[in-house]
Amino acid sequence: MNQVKKNYIYNVAYQLLVILLPIITVPYVSRVLGVEGVGIYSYTYSIAYYFILFSMLGINNYGSRYIAKVRDNKEETSRVFLSIYYMQLIITILCIIIYYSYVFLFNVEYKQIAILQGISIVTSLFDINWFYFGLEKFKITVFRNLIIKILSLICIFIFVKTAEDLHIYTLILSLSSVVSCFPLWIMIKKYIKFTKISLKNVIEHIKPCLVLFIPVISYSIYKVMDKTMLGSLIGANEVGYYENATKIINIPLGFITALGTVMLPRMSNIVANGDKNQFDILIKKSINFVMFISIPICLGICAISDDFSILFFGSEFEKTGILCSYLSLTIIFIAMANVVRTQFLIPKERDREYIISTICGAIINLILNLYLIPKYESIGACISTVIAEATVMIYQVFSVRKDITIMKYIKEGSRFIVNSIIMFILIIGFDFIKMNSIIRILVQVSIGVLIYLLLNIKYINNDIFNIKSYINKFRIKKATKM
Repeated sequence: MNQVKKNYIYNVAYQLLVILLPIITVPYVSRVLGVEGVGIYSYTYSIAYYFILFSMLGINNYGSRYIAKVRDNKEETSRVFLSIYYMQLIITILCIIIYYSYVFLFNVEYKQIAILQGISIVTSLFDINWFYFGLEKFKITVFRNLIIKILSLICIFIFVKTAEDLHIYTLILSLSSVVSCFPLWIMIKKYIKFTKISLKNVIEHIKPCLVLFIPVISYSIYKVMDKTMLGSLIGANEVGYYENATKIINIPLGFITALGTVMLPRMSNIVANGDKNQFDILIKKSINFVMFISIPICLGICAISDDFSILFFGSEFEKTGILCSYLSLTIIFIAMANVVRTQFLIPKERDREYIISTICGAIINLILNLYLIPKYESIGACISTVIAEATVMIYQVFSVRKDITIMKYIKEGSRFIVNSIIMFILIIGFDFIKMNSIIRILVQVSIGVLIYLLLNIKYINNDIFNIKSYINKFRIKKATKM
């Protein structure tokens, strides 16, 4: 197995890790901390998160790309790493000073928790994941994260017992992110030599980092802004409902967006080689695949969200089920935009369209939040998010209309819409049958999956597994042996 395939597996393994661990911790934390506790944590972290973003200033993308260019020369690798890291160090120290000045000088709500959240910003002082990504040492980061996340999970179950333990929960998560960086420094001498770096070397990286920072901050702001505004305008409880709804939506999104992580280097290579035919084939297959996955997941969540939210989070989170139904629409929009962004705009270096789309999403989300949150609370935040994600997708799809016959591919994938609606109608009928909620969810999920797979058996056979091809290869091998 070559290094590229191994890196693909490590990336997918990390995505699975990120998805599966919350499934274990979220039900426990939701019941122990309650709606208010979850809301306070989410609201205070959303504010600290802005400072984390500014402290890294797009370095994750810029640093890994730059290191990848010079990694064959140890002296140049050392110079680039140290100059970028010193810039990261200076910016992070400034962000920490500004954050704690804000916490101590102003009448900040939930001050004790806000102080502990500041530890998460300290992580940026030591976070050099970008360096190892540039070296394509994905194995190091995946196993490090696995160990630290499992240890933090164990600590949560041991030390977080009541709603009064919110500060302990915050401390565990904040410290775990800092501790997870230390193993990266233990191995750093293997790859670089510590040398003197001039201020000029540091400054030269600021401008290119800022360019890559614009889409990152735009996208992140409108992903986090909802929680900040809900906490400021309404209160912690509404943030709690909204936070857990987004966690449910992020579970299937992790699988869908993993496709972009895997396909980005492949599409970049194809673009570099000028293989337009292969490029078009893969784009078509990707669009079909995300439609095949995202549409039934969207409708499936709508069908079971009411029962599932109570079962998963507890009766206190009944409203979360309603929010999940709204937010499920974003799965389709994010999935489609992910294909366009990671398989066309970024490989083709069409950064302008990518940046404009995320800025539009952030502006629309902000304007709608100001109007909808005071009137409809967390439901208003959901509506704003759906419209913002739809805007990003529509802009990106429109911007590539002359390069990709994307509407043709969407039209070809309309069968998945029809089949998903059939599945939804059949499983929603179980809501009118009196039965235990756990049994109802299991029946709906099982029957829904079975029906949808049967309705799409031709696509699964020909496009995903290509079963006929495998059978023919097996027959050829068997004939050769005879």
